Amino acid sequence: MKRAYSPKEIAKRTYKTLPFGGKWAAAFGSPEENSTWFISGASASGKSSFVMQLAYELTHYGQVLYLSYEEGLNQSFQERMLRFDLDKKQGWFRVVTSDTVEDLTERLKKRHSAKFIIVDSFQDAGWEWLETKALLEAFPKKSFIFISQEAKGQPLGKPAVRLRYRAGVKVRVVGFRAYCQGRFNPDAGNSFVVWEEGVLRTSNNF
Repeated sequence: MKRAYSPKEIAKRTYKTLPFGGKWAAAFGSPEENSTWFISGASASGKSSFVMQLAYELTHYGQVLYLSYEEGLNQSFQERMLRFDLDKKQGWFRVVTSDTVEDLTERLKKRHSAKFIIVDSFQDAGWEWLETKALLEAFPKKSFIFISQEAKGQPLGKPAVRLRYRAGVKVRVVGFRAYCQGRFNPDAGNSFVVWEEGVLRTSNNF
C-alpha cells in the first residue's frame, strides 16, 4: 500500500521557486522551478515573442533547451532570437530541431543537461499523451514549457487538452498580452505585456 501523508507533513514541505521579480512576478507569481508550463494563443497574438522573452528570463536560473519543431532555424526564428538578445546567452541557450522523445530523453540524462526545456510546438513535436506523461515523470526536477497551437480558442488535439490540465502554469497570449491562468496566478487581472505597440494597435482596432 502506498503511503498517505498527514496534513502536518504536507504543511512542512518546502518548494524551490523561480525568484521572479518585477513584471514577471506581477504576472506569474513564484511558480515552482520544476513546473510544467502550457502556453497557447492564436497565430499572430504575440505568443512566439513571449516565449523568447521567457527563454531569456529563464537563462538567469539555468540552461534553456529550445526544441524548435515548428519553425526550425528559419529567418523569423533567427530575427526573434536576435531581437530578444538570446545571441548573448552563449552557453545558456541551445536550440535543436529534430529530437524525438527518445533523443531528448538521452540528452537530458547527461550531466549538466538543460534545466528548462521549451517544446515549440507540441503539435509539431507529434508526441502522444502517454509518452509525454512518461517524459515528465522521468525528469521531475526539470521544467517543461509546451507551446500549443489553437483551434477556435482551444488547444489543438486531445493530447494538448490533457497536457493543459496537467500543467501547473497555464498561459494564454491574447492581443500581445500574456495572461496566467494556472495555479500560481497572483492576480487574475494582471498580464505580461509582450509588445506595447501591439497592445495599442489591438486596442485601437477594437
